[in-house]
Amino acid sequence: MKKVFLTLFALSCLQVSNAQEGKNYKIITNPNGIILGYNPASGVKILTVEGLKFKDLNKNGKIDRYEDWRLSPQERAKDLAHQLSIEQISGLMLYSGHQMIPATDKGFGSGTYNGLAFSQSKARPEELSDNQKKFLKEDNLRHILITKVQSPEVAAAWNNNMQAFVEGTGLGIPGNTSTDPRHTATINSEFNAGAGGTISMWPDGLAMTATFDPSIVREFGHIAAQEYRALGITTALSPQIDLGSEPRWYRIAMTFGESPLLDADMARAYIDGFQTSFGKDEIKDGWGYKSVNAMVKHWPGGGAEEAGRDGHWAYGKFAVYPGKNLEQHLYPFTQGAFKLDGKTREASAVMPYYTITYGQDPSGNNVANGYSKYMITDLLRKKYNYDGVVCTDWLITANEGATPDIFAGKPWGAEALSINERHYKVIMAGVDQFGGNNEMQPILAAYQMGVKEYGEKFMRARFETSAIRLLKNIFRVGLFENPYLDPQESKRIVGNTEFMKAGYQAQLKSVVLLKNKASILPVAKNKTVFVPKIYYPAAKDWWGNQSAARFDYPVDINLIKKYYTVTEDPAKADFSIVFVSSPHSADGGYDLNDRKAGGNGYVPITLQYNSYTAATAKTHSIAAGDPVIDPSIANRSYTNKTVTAYNTMDLRTILDTRSAMQGKPVIVVINASKPMIFNEFEQQTDGIVLHFGVSGQAVMDIISGAAEPSGLLPVQMPADMLTVEKQYEDVPFDMTCHKDTEGNVYDFGYGLNWKGKISDQRNSKYHTK
Repeated sequence: MKKVFLTLFALSCLQVSNAQEGKNYKIITNPNGIILGYNPASGVKILTVEGLKFKDLNKNGKIDRYEDWRLSPQERAKDLAHQLSIEQISGLMLYSGHQMIPATDKGFGSGTYNGLAFSQSKARPEELSDNQKKFLKEDNLRHILITKVQSPEVAAAWNNNMQAFVEGTGLGIPGNTSTDPRHTATINSEFNAGAGGTISMWPDGLAMTATFDPSIVREFGHIAAQEYRALGITTALSPQIDLGSEPRWYRIAMTFGESPLLDADMARAYIDGFQTSFGKDEIKDGWGYKSVNAMVKHWPGGGAEEAGRDGHWAYGKFAVYPGKNLEQHLYPFTQGAFKLDGKTREASAVMPYYTITYGQDPSGNNVANGYSKYMITDLLRKKYNYDGVVCTDWLITANEGATPDIFAGKPWGAEALSINERHYKVIMAGVDQFGGNNEMQPILAAYQMGVKEYGEKFMRARFETSAIRLLKNIFRVGLFENPYLDPQESKRIVGNTEFMKAGYQAQLKSVVLLKNKASILPVAKNKTVFVPKIYYPAAKDWWGNQSAARFDYPVDINLIKKYYTVTEDPAKADFSIVFVSSPHSADGGYDLNDRKAGGNGYVPITLQYNSYTAATAKTHSIAAGDPVIDPSIANRSYTNKTVTAYNTMDLRTILDTRSAMQGKPVIVVINASKPMIFNEFEQQTDGIVLHFGVSGQAVMDIISGAAEPSGLLPVQMPADMLTVEKQYEDVPFDMTCHKDTEGNVYDFGYGLNWKGKISDQRNSKYHTK
């Protein structure tokens, strides 16, 4: 072997033509273009071998295999994993709770700076909080979930501070920052091509699916990845590809709908867009400096929630399969996320859902997916040969609340175990990482349990296996070479004009025109419009915080004035636009008052505005059992119970507007979060425009004719609640759909343009049969 000579450069020697100064980091460019970024204060030195430069992250004066960027991510990860202590591997297996930059003073996302709330401290917004310093240093955590950031520049500067902090710790493993989806437009957001600094706004979930165009999703992924990397984000906790087969499930809004084929195509396009780097940005096999790891969720699909209840709460812990149809729920993963068109080949990470996939484990073991050896090892790892990272959903090892409606830990099927025992069970099921866990002590305790049962050699190998998977995702996006950002470059990239335009065009293509009686739409801009205000009842968020009731416009009225003359007098209006939301059940399928009154607590989830009595619901639930907090409930049926939609006044507003307009056109704009019942009001409308969460401007460009509608329904719209109760939670396309006064059926793939019903290659490819 050729003798390798190392030259250790003094820091003062780095002020040469191949080095650039950053704010708190330095950049060195190798002759072949590989860029190294490091913070001089971290103690890291630069080693030179045959004219090439490498970072000495562990400060031992030589190039270890994990420091050699010429080797593959697999080789480097294996070398580093072998060097790590169990404590360091345990830190890698953590994924932080939600972090805000800067931290809020109290409540969700709160933190302190030198013991003080941010507003009381003299800290800059990009500084690390006390909590962040603790989990990064003491708990060896390297995977951080961020939510709100003050600006792209602050996010970039925070990233640099965080990376400099961990670079000088241990073996210099960079931080891997992640986010939940953050590009979604809202009804009050407005497109501005020159906005800059605000991240581009796109349709999400069902809204994106309504385009029926995977190429738009791929473009989104490519753009979003560039913006994420400019914010320091290298892992996306997305896409959500659960098959949307249960219309009452509130998270159906975030899915790619109920077609397994369309879901798989959208998943593949999304992940290819996020993970693939091109040209000079590519390092190897499609991975590179513009790549973002995609953590696809939720294995094996969470869309079959019993009666539409959700697994974030104990009352929704079961997914059920009355149609024996688990296979179609796996399809978006096995034929989409795990069979990419791009060079990265498969999604780099997978998140199991909270739910117990009831009755699907041949052994009869009903535990949540993250605890299930059958779901993770037997199915995902062995049958489908997936060897990427598996990360639990957030807080599955924490304790649940005192009653089923409390938002707390979600240890479904493992409620009776201790926190340490839960960690052990998850690890032995084949999972690599714990979402929302900042402390490594329970993982260390789980390791000792494994040593006692299987021996030290076995458990060391088990931990290294997870470490290799986790480290590989950090190596292949180039973080070990240069994790640092130019804040001004981040400002230029995030929300630039080109990205904003692309997002807005996608929004337009996602809007669905359902009804256009007598071709009332589009409406010329010289008209006068009446837009009624909407009553919003008092409500509680996930954590029980109460908001006051209010009466207000459901859209920015100044936006409407850019298109039409607005009047508050229906008599003076040429037409009206009523902005409403789809029916919403505030209780999510469980009412603690019903339980306190002697009932079982379980109530219907309604898709209609008027009061609904579940006279035809199942008399006996498929699944049941809360072994710790409510073991006496063996039947979760809600037969003959009555509920009313939280926003029932939306219906009253539609009908009152019809009366007030005295025969003049009424156009209803619906912001839908799930399928809904139309037979309460459709016949009283002239036009219906449906969207799944986009900007009001996109809706108004459709109504005014500035753009032509092209969106299609990504889910069926049921004729009534009878068909909703009869359908199977795990089976798509099994409802009778609404038929309107014009003879159109609101089925999957339906939509209108100005010429009438849309019939193109999208309908024919993604049909329901």
